[in-house]
Amino acid sequence: MVPETPPLGESPPGAFSVLRKRADFLRAARAQRAPMPAFLLQARLRDLAEPAETTVRVGFTCSKKVGNAVARNRAKRRLREIARAVIPTEGQTGWDYVLIGRADATADYPFEAMKADLARALRKLHK
Repeated sequence: MVPETPPLGESPPGAFSVLRKRADFLRAARAQRAPMPAFLLQARLRDLAEPAETTVRVGFTCSKKVGNAVARNRAKRRLREIARAVIPTEGQTGWDYVLIGRADATADYPFEAMKADLARALRKLHK
């Protein structure tokens, strides 16, 4: 059986690993930030003392200010898709990124503009 190839412009599955532990989110919260109209990007370079992962790690979160569970899940799906499209090319290995959804913006902001904003935010943080 031949594995499916992703459509053009999309990364293959597993291009980054997902942050799941609260401690990782808290470490990213104390690091660099890049505010964008539809989301906030937090990024940090992992320490040498941490487990040697060469991959990019990404976390996604939306508070209750974004809306009910349906609205938060929709916002997080959009954040996952822009990360899947941009981070494999613009992200750097050894970094943790956290994308935080914004109320009344993440769900309605144009998708292509969100991708461009994420690319711009990553370039800004890696300067």
